[in-house]
Amino acid sequence: MYPPKFDYHRASSVSEAIAMRKEHDGKFMAGGHSLIPVMKLRLADPGCIVDIGRIDGLKGLTREGSDIKIGALTTHATVAGATKADDLPEALTEAAGWIGDPMVRNRGTVGGNVAHADPSSDLPTVLTALGASMEIAGESGSRSVGAADFFTGLFETAMGEDELLVSVTVPSHKPKTGTAYSKLFNPASRYAIVGAAASIEVNGGNCKSASVAIGGLTPNAKRCASVEALLNGKEMTEANIQAAAEAVANDLGDDILGDIHASIEYRKSMAVVFVKRAITKAVERTK
Repeated sequence: MYPPKFDYHRASSVSEAIAMRKEHDGKFMAGGHSLIPVMKLRLADPGCIVDIGRIDGLKGLTREGSDIKIGALTTHATVAGATKADDLPEALTEAAGWIGDPMVRNRGTVGGNVAHADPSSDLPTVLTALGASMEIAGESGSRSVGAADFFTGLFETAMGEDELLVSVTVPSHKPKTGTAYSKLFNPASRYAIVGAAASIEVNGGNCKSASVAIGGLTPNAKRCASVEALLNGKEMTEANIQAAAEAVANDLGDDILGDIHASIEYRKSMAVVFVKRAITKAVERTK
């Protein structure tokens, strides 16, 4: 299929990109792996593309205190291939390694993936569990939004039309803390039918703090407060982890997604399974 006709402009800076988008009423494009497919399906007709793929300073990993800043144009392959010296949480590197195929990972960008906010994508779930923050630039300056507030709905984020995502900041690996991502994926597309991420801090065998997120079966990734409440302060036994995972039903809400690949009831059942797997793997990594 062919996309509708569009004008093309290449930006050399963030400020120029924002100005171009406003002047031409365009759409930002980074790696193109999110925008181009929906244009070819005629689900999007922006009329103008503002290519931000060559803006200097938006690629790579940089340390800022105890955090790691990931430039919006950093590819999934870069994140997946991060070494221990980069100090990225394991949940993030393993999730990036499961995105698409090598061609997608070498072209697709973290910023494009996050801004697209596909409910079946992996990174929104992981970033929500990690407590990541998004740096957004606009005409009036820049602002930071936490992941839990950034993903607002089906392909919807807290960004305005005139704003551009420039980086994602995640906490570096912490002592006695394990992170993990587990998903039930569509065998053809590799998109998550159900995805679960966990960040667990364990001290003396007991959970000191827990952050768990779910995605794939909800319009947007969300924190699992009920699961976290049953983990905090508890000994990390299989029985306690199972009980906490079963509480995810209280966190899903009423708007659960179902389609030809998996029914609503099946996804709800699998949510328990994959939340348990993510927690169990995260706990193992604390050792």
